[in-house]
Amino acid sequence: MDSYGELLKNARESKGLEIERIARELTIDSRYLIGLEQEDTSVFPGDAYFIGFLKNYSNYLELDTEFLLKLYHNKKLQEEPVPTELLKKLQPHSKLPWILIPSGVVVALAVFFTIFFIQKNKTVEVDNVVVSSTVKNKQYELTSEKFSKRLYKGDQLLVPTDNGQIVLTVHDTISSFGIDTPGGKFYTDLAEENEIDIDGDSVSDMIVYVSDISSTDANRGAEVSILLRHGIVDTGYSVVLEDIPFASEIKSNHPQKVILEDNRAYPFTINANFRGSCLFRDKVDNAASVETYFTRGELFTATPHNGIRLWISNSNTVKFTIIADSRTFDLEIGAAGKILVEDIKWIKDTDGKYKLVVIELD
Repeated sequence: MDSYGELLKNARESKGLEIERIARELTIDSRYLIGLEQEDTSVFPGDAYFIGFLKNYSNYLELDTEFLLKLYHNKKLQEEPVPTELLKKLQPHSKLPWILIPSGVVVALAVFFTIFFIQKNKTVEVDNVVVSSTVKNKQYELTSEKFSKRLYKGDQLLVPTDNGQIVLTVHDTISSFGIDTPGGKFYTDLAEENEIDIDGDSVSDMIVYVSDISSTDANRGAEVSILLRHGIVDTGYSVVLEDIPFASEIKSNHPQKVILEDNRAYPFTINANFRGSCLFRDKVDNAASVETYFTRGELFTATPHNGIRLWISNSNTVKFTIIADSRTFDLEIGAAGKILVEDIKWIKDTDGKYKLVVIELD
């Protein structure tokens, strides 16, 4: 039978990757990655953490995540002891006189109705999940700042736009964090980072990360971090073709890196994952530049229409991902300790084609 631990280890070794490097890039402690490869579940705080890290590690190694989860669940079933109820011998039938049975029925009915009326006054049932009636749902308005909060089923998130607020409602807080949006229902698992298009325009609007969630108790809620993309408030803005320069107009002593080529230009998404401390400044399209000090494990995201300019104090601490036309491109730039100024933007070639390029500036 295949072993999920061996599959993970063999895939990592075939790619020539060290565990420490993967731990840095996934921001997961190396002892958890070792635990996955050795199939040692004792190092994990709980089953939900194990499954979340297994999904992240499997996706990173480009393996069949569903197959690995199936192997894990099969092994777990094999290792679980037989329930003691199945090992107990049948007890002999009661020899109590028949005259006691009616009185026992009366007592049972009395206890049942007592519990029923007590619970009816104390709890309400919503979608088959019993929630204390004393818990009041809350509303939170999202801004450009990172939002971190423990959310519960029924809580609402308000996203400001030029056309009014978009209301998002927490749908589920057990095993996976579920949220209702105008664009549909979205689910995010533990330790997973999920891109969400909240208005159905095929452009990612925010990133959701779940750091804590119970696999059995919905009343515990979910510890969630949310980051809105730059530009979500300005919904009426689109690519300005007149502002796209020709390739011949670009002045740089460094070669251009072409990310993709197309016969049209469109908004794209840039994600930055920080692996260390870095002073970082960004200028999205024609907006004012924003300077921020990021540390390891933090995220930055933006959705430029024409382009973005980046100032990076230590380029080796940042890993970039570009999402354009539903495709994802990994981008490594610079060396350790190097200060960089980069443009990532659309340019127009002489043949009329549009290219999304990375340009290092002097």
